[in-house]
Amino acid sequence: MRRAVCPGSFDPVTNGHVDVINRAAGLYDELVVAVLVNPGKAGLFSVDERMELLRDAAAHLPNVRVDSFQGLLVDYCRSHDIPVIVKGLRAVSDFEYELQMAQMNRELAAIETLFVPTAPQVGHLSSSLVKQIAGFGGDVSRLVPKAVDDRLRERAREARS
Repeated sequence: MRRAVCPGSFDPVTNGHVDVINRAAGLYDELVVAVLVNPGKAGLFSVDERMELLRDAAAHLPNVRVDSFQGLLVDYCRSHDIPVIVKGLRAVSDFEYELQMAQMNRELAAIETLFVPTAPQVGHLSSSLVKQIAGFGGDVSRLVPKAVDDRLRERAREARS
């Protein structure tokens, strides 16, 4: 069975993430979308919420499973028998950082990395920008899955209350 992991913080998941997940799911028998648990960083959404939103966004993909991890990704890969990491690239600046990570992961655990360039229509998206726009009341409905947009609007209403 060909297995891969697509890791990230996904806070929140964007249509850029969904693009990479859709395309990677077509290449592997099983794709694990793994949410990084970073106890030192408070996110907009809890890890459980992010996992729920990812499950909703990938519900149409029967070979995608959502999980979480903390610590080194290579340790997660080894313990789950996953030989490939899939990373989306938006720009050259992403490549420079991700190449270094890929080389280190290969050195540490012989884990390969597959780089997937994002589709041009979503290459500008980042979770940080989406949160910033939504925080100022901007419309992000074209940038994120519907469930994420709904949850962001709910958070905005709570903040105004």
